[in-house]
Amino acid sequence: MCASKNNIFPNPRAGEILDWFGKNMKGAETELHYRNPFQLLVSVMLSAQCTDKRVNMVTPSLFAKFPTPEILASSSFEEVLPYISSVTFPNSKTRHLIEMSRKLVSDYKSKVPSEVRELEKLPGCGRKTANVVASVCFGANVIAVDTHVFRVSHRLGLSDGKTPLAVENDLNGIIPEKDRGRAHHWLILHGRYVCTARKPRCSECGLSKWCPSAFSF
Repeated sequence: MCASKNNIFPNPRAGEILDWFGKNMKGAETELHYRNPFQLLVSVMLSAQCTDKRVNMVTPSLFAKFPTPEILASSSFEEVLPYISSVTFPNSKTRHLIEMSRKLVSDYKSKVPSEVRELEKLPGCGRKTANVVASVCFGANVIAVDTHVFRVSHRLGLSDGKTPLAVENDLNGIIPEKDRGRAHHWLILHGRYVCTARKPRCSECGLSKWCPSAFSF
């Protein structure tokens, strides 16, 4: 695997970095627990500014009580809120989950759409969420940029973008299309467990020799 020949963000180290990820993180995948596209969509919406661990703690009972878009769509705010009260921003997420489910039922025959532009039409489903669902469930060659991907991309010098969309565009110019789905998991897991926000573990990082930010914290 190598960097694209048509990089919009030229980087002589990109190929080595991608090669390292490909060799050392072959099994990288989402850590959210789900059984179908609807459950993943709900889980990713709940994970905004919240840990996957916390989301995985609340979703079993949530999915048992509200297993389908139809059931969730017909439920009240007061019925849903207690099931997700321990995640961040539970009030707004409760409203979004109900509104999202109603739109799935009314506009998509209760089926989660596979295309990013359609997913983004759902209440509470931003570009990151749409990209995750489209990639993980439907094999779309897109890369979702969350806080971990944003941070790691900057530290590795893969992007100097000021917004998540700018970082996404930079990464699309570096990462071959077929690897973009995997690359999201590479970057997010690396940021979650190695290149952490406050105390990155540079001495344990296999990418430190290519990283312009290594040992600078």
